[in-house]
Amino acid sequence: MDSFLLNITMKSIEEENKDLDWNPSGTSMTVGLSDGSVSIVSFLESKLEIQEEWKAHDFELWTTAFDIHQPNLVYTGSDDCKFSCWDLRDGPSNLVFQNSKAHKMGVCCIQKSSHDPNSLVTGSYDETLRLWDLRTISKPVNETSIGLGGGVWRVKHHPYIPNLVLAACMHNGFAIVFVKGNEVLETYKKHDSLAYGVDWQKGEANHRVERTKPIVATCSFYDKLVRVWKPENEINL
Repeated sequence: MDSFLLNITMKSIEEENKDLDWNPSGTSMTVGLSDGSVSIVSFLESKLEIQEEWKAHDFELWTTAFDIHQPNLVYTGSDDCKFSCWDLRDGPSNLVFQNSKAHKMGVCCIQKSSHDPNSLVTGSYDETLRLWDLRTISKPVNETSIGLGGGVWRVKHHPYIPNLVLAACMHNGFAIVFVKGNEVLETYKKHDSLAYGVDWQKGEANHRVERTKPIVATCSFYDKLVRVWKPENEINL
C-alpha cells in the first residue's frame, strides 16, 4: 500500500526526473527535472508532497544535491554549463551564487565533502573534475582542475579518507582521484560500456586503519554490468 501511495503522488511531477538527493534528516528530497526545474519533495508519514518547485536552469538539469552541512542550501548543475546554489529559507527563487564560466560543457554531478564543510567537487561532460572552496566560488581551487579523459558523470567521496574521490568517467572507465593533490591514483577499465555508477563500500569493513585497498562497486550502462573490486595499488595518503 505504501508504494502505491508514493507512486500516485509522484505523478504530479510531469517532467522526467534526472537526479535526486535526500536531505541529511531524511525528511525531504531535491529532485532535478528535465525542463531545468527543481522540486523539493517532503516525505512524511509515508507520503510524498511537493513543497516547492522553481525554474533553476535554461536547459536539462542533470544533478541536484543538498548541502550536508547546511541543509537549507541546494546545489544544481545543468546542460547550460551552470553550477548554482539556492537557499530554501527565503523562497524557492533565492539564488546564492551561479558560476557559468568554469564548466565548458554540461554539469553532470555535484558532491559535498563530508570531511570539509567548505569543500565540494563537480563533474562535467567536459571531462574535468573540479574542486571548489565554497568561500571563493568565482573559480575552482585549482584552475587547471583534473582531466579524466571522459565525461565525469558521477563522483563519490570516500566515507572516511578526506580528499579521496571515486569518479565514473563515461567513455574512459573509472578513476580514483586524490583531489587536493590533483592526482589520479588509479584507473579501472574492465567494463565494456559507459561508466555510469560508482560507490565505496561503507561501514566498519572499510574503516579499519590497516586496510589500504578500499572496496569499490561500479556499474556500466549498456551491458547492465556491476563489478566489485579493489584497487591494484596501495592507497596511502
